Amino acid sequence: MFPEILREGIWHTTSVERFEGILTAGGILPEPPIPDMDRWGTACGPSQYPFVRSIGAVSVFDFSGFDEATYEEKYPLSMWRTFVPCFSKWDESIWIELDRSAIKGSFIDGKAIIERRKQQSELGRKIMPIIEAAHVGPVQISAFRRVYKYNKQDQEFRQIQIPNILASKRSVAPG
Repeated sequence: MFPEILREGIWHTTSVERFEGILTAGGILPEPPIPDMDRWGTACGPSQYPFVRSIGAVSVFDFSGFDEATYEEKYPLSMWRTFVPCFSKWDESIWIELDRSAIKGSFIDGKAIIERRKQQSELGRKIMPIIEAAHVGPVQISAFRRVYKYNKQDQEFRQIQIPNILASKRSVAPG
């Protein structure tokens, strides 16, 4: 069953360890300092990296109006269950909700991502149709609306408080 807490929001998911790097950097970076072997969809090399990464963006989920049965019928090859509610290789996931108004100038919705991928003739690059959206460039911590930690063992989302000093950062370190 799809987690109700993720409906109607724009979300980025990451590991607990990577979240610490996000806090240190001051935001979510399109190219964080983590090895490609630890990133999604990199096994076939740069020419096959996920589409959102190829445009210098941060991959986010937009579950507005999402219905899992209808979606799976229309997009049976989508890998969304690998990430929701917790990435299959992790025991815990961090879910960061982004403030729509704070990211509106850099946000590309899922329909526009599909169209852009077609226009750029990049159909070989991975994408999760409609629900995968993008934020072009770094996402400032100040754009975070809420942060939750999901634990597979107890199957619960628990809200995490971000220290006020970090939440007030306005710039993201380069990289």
